[in-house]
Order: sequence, then C-alpha cells, then structure tokens
Amino acid sequence: MQYGEFELYKGSIWQEKGIMSKWLAKTLQKDPATVSKWCNNHSQPDLYTLARIAEVLDVDIHRLICHTKEE
Repeated sequence: MQYGEFELYKGSIWQEKGIMSKWLAKTLQKDPATVSKWCNNHSQPDLYTLARIAEVLDVDIHRLICHTKEE
C-alpha cells in the first residue's frame, strides 16, 4: 500500500549517519515495529514525529521527504 505521493526518505540518510532503526526507535520512544513500518513504507510518521526524526538525524526536514509521484 502506497501512502500518498510522498514517502519517508530514510535509508541513505540513516546509513550516512550510521544509525540503526532500533536506536532510532529507542531515541524516539517508539516501538521498533513502528519504525520498521516507516522503513518499509507500510505507514508514515505524523508531522511531529517527522520533525523529531529530522532533529535526531540533524538534517533539514525536507531531506526526509521525497516526491514519488510519477507523471
């Protein structure tokens, strides 16, 4: 199931920073299964959580979102 026109841009940023999804889940106080769903694009974080992810990763929030709409 695709969620809208955007999906969380996660893999390369996480890899650049050397961050594991388990660490991110612990830092955000989220269930690891929830973070896994974000990684697999089965669900998306709310905007507050997306902003927290950007803060934790020390990146601009725009970098976490990529446009996936095909024209």
